[in-house]
Amino acid sequence: MQKLLRLPQVIERTALRRSTVYEMMRAGTFPKPVKLNLRSNGWIENEISEWVDTRIAERERA
Repeated sequence: MQKLLRLPQVIERTALRRSTVYEMMRAGTFPKPVKLNLRSNGWIENEISEWVDTRIAERERA
């Protein structure tokens, strides 16, 4: 079963600001959310974890 994260949880897990999350989404460098209703979005937890893991792996390769 997949879990959805709300924006405050995404911010906490990534250490990014809200504006940065949305800028990166527009640039295609951050996972896009799932629309929950007219005013709510949720991000798939596994996609956020993979994004963080990729950043860590890139750092270790450098």
